[in-house]
Amino acid sequence: QGKGLFATRDIRKGEIVFVERPVVSSQFLWNALYNYRACDHCLRALETAEENAQRLLGRSSLVLPHPEQCSIRKDLHQQCPRCQVVYCSAECRQAALEQYHQVLCLGPARDDPTHPLNKLQEAWRNMHYPPETSSIMLMARMVATVKQAKDKEWWIKAFSQFCNKTANEEEEIVHKLLGDKFKGQLELLRLLFTEALYEEHLSRWFTPEGFRSLFALVGTNGQGIGTSSLSQWVHACDALELPMLQREELDAFIDQLYKDIEKESGEFLNCEGSGLYVLQSCCNHSCIPNAETSFPENNFLLHLTALEDIRAGEEICISYLDCCQRERSRHSRNKILRENYLFTCSCPKCLAQADDADVTSDEEEEGEGETDDAELEDEMTDV
Repeated sequence: QGKGLFATRDIRKGEIVFVERPVVSSQFLWNALYNYRACDHCLRALETAEENAQRLLGRSSLVLPHPEQCSIRKDLHQQCPRCQVVYCSAECRQAALEQYHQVLCLGPARDDPTHPLNKLQEAWRNMHYPPETSSIMLMARMVATVKQAKDKEWWIKAFSQFCNKTANEEEEIVHKLLGDKFKGQLELLRLLFTEALYEEHLSRWFTPEGFRSLFALVGTNGQGIGTSSLSQWVHACDALELPMLQREELDAFIDQLYKDIEKESGEFLNCEGSGLYVLQSCCNHSCIPNAETSFPENNFLLHLTALEDIRAGEEICISYLDCCQRERSRHSRNKILRENYLFTCSCPKCLAQADDADVTSDEEEEGEGETDDAELEDEMTDV
């Protein structure tokens, strides 16, 4: 679990506790491949709301009302002149260049399958099908950040703040992506990672044990990030003051739009990635959290908001599980937490259900079977 984060003052329900920028973040590789385009630095969606809806519906003729409520500014978008990676602004392009992109820029080798970085990314895609929940490129950006830094020790210390245990020895739990099933995959990834990015100051990260620790760091601390220009447009439309008839028409249009998207594309698909956040990673888990994370600015800025009044001195807890997972049995919840976060939960809800039978419903067992067989990393960092 996290180190624990406590309120230093009284916080009211609905109040923002803090806004945090990640130490490093990265879009998921499958998202980028399928053209769910986001800024390569801050993960802001690059499509307009209308383009986003047209793609998800497979209907290029769709026209959204109130286009002025879309916040995407395509006139501000910029590309890296060498590798054509796209950013939402000159500020993001410069920030990426100064922190890590000089090391990771592929230049004219962007489409060369023999380039070490491309080999690493392709290996990851072959091992970890969507939905992704962490990315090898998050680890690559950590290494690139240290390689570019003048003060390498400062960055190494910054990354050392995150828990990197590969196992909970007290309970004999090993992270599910580090077990026997994945040993061959991990070793291949380590060799490709070393070929692409070896750095003497980080030599321990490239050893078998060090690479496992780095993998565990990303797996247990990575916070999922989701951005969407369409959802931003919907929120902006919800805030419009309209005559009753126009409001009803707009609400009906949006409801039908979401139904059509679900029918055409399945679950609503955001631009997605993951990041490492120092304060957020300190928050412990509870199955009845008093705070939650969100990304209302349509980029990687994380907002932690109170779900109820929190008194000074009280611990601030989030849930490492999504809403559906929190409704499952204590046994099912703890199975997910043990496999992905290496602990057994003892929050008030779990303690109250301590005498419940350690079984899952047929529906839950069916869902768990699908997860084990079809989604190698599902539920990791799904906060």
